[in-house]
Amino acid sequence: MEFTDYYETLGVSRTASEEDIQKAYRKLARQFHPDVNKSDGAEDRFKEVGEAYEVLKDPEKRAKYDEYGAAWKQMEQNSGGFPGFDFNGVGPAGFDSFFDILEHMFGQGGNGKFTGGFRAYGGSPFTSGSRVNIPIRGADYEASIRLMLEEAAAGGTRMLTIPTPDGQERRLRVNIPRGVTPGQRIRLAGQGGAGDRGSGDLYLVADIVPHPQYVLSGHDLHTQLRVPAWMAALGGKTELKTLTGKVKVSVAKGTESGRQIRLKGQGYPKGEGAGDLYAEILIEVPDRLSAEQRDAFETLKSIDLETVHNGSE
Repeated sequence: MEFTDYYETLGVSRTASEEDIQKAYRKLARQFHPDVNKSDGAEDRFKEVGEAYEVLKDPEKRAKYDEYGAAWKQMEQNSGGFPGFDFNGVGPAGFDSFFDILEHMFGQGGNGKFTGGFRAYGGSPFTSGSRVNIPIRGADYEASIRLMLEEAAAGGTRMLTIPTPDGQERRLRVNIPRGVTPGQRIRLAGQGGAGDRGSGDLYLVADIVPHPQYVLSGHDLHTQLRVPAWMAALGGKTELKTLTGKVKVSVAKGTESGRQIRLKGQGYPKGEGAGDLYAEILIEVPDRLSAEQRDAFETLKSIDLETVHNGSE
């Protein structure tokens, strides 16, 4: 069984804290995100980083991984639900059937028998010593679905391959709501466990992958806008990328680093509208200066020094 060292993938120690793991993941996700890095192998690296973070961010999965190594997934499968998919049954824990629930409630009978007084569904009476055979609905299940910020914002149809308890797979067409938020549940009726009274439901819980440019807060988005020093001093117009395109924004003269620009309705979708987009100004100074730029900065420096000198007199 092939073993992947998730700690090595994220570049952290085996004793790393949850905060350290999250920081490492965000850094690597920004570095290898397909929208930012177009080099060969970047997308595969991005998926590897995401897989490692999915395990190490969850204390229970991380504990299994630390204890069982390459066999941790097998232990995860043996803990219930569909194999290989992070399912959790929804319903009374510790009971295999509705019969077991009745037996627990009334404390009568033994070995699958009651002492009478009940009537099975369908109107057929049974006598003391007969087995209860009551049709029950299949169990509901829950699974996590990972989405890029852009696809979660846009919504639409997505095909998923779902493992089944018998080791097979099935393809499902899922309609993702526009603007689905982290933790929101998407219900797939009748796609849960089988039962005599019909199948249960499958709930997909949205897990949105951290974006290299935007931070989602409710329905607002936060990003950074880098502007040259001259624009911060003199003011001007520049472009800012949003989830749906680019827009022109005005930078006021005398803008300081850290100031925020608010773009109303340019954030994350919400109903028929959207939240706001907040852009934090970061003033950029070029690493390398041309001769003209150096002369300009030297001139500015001399003016500033003269102003300070005159002001102190």
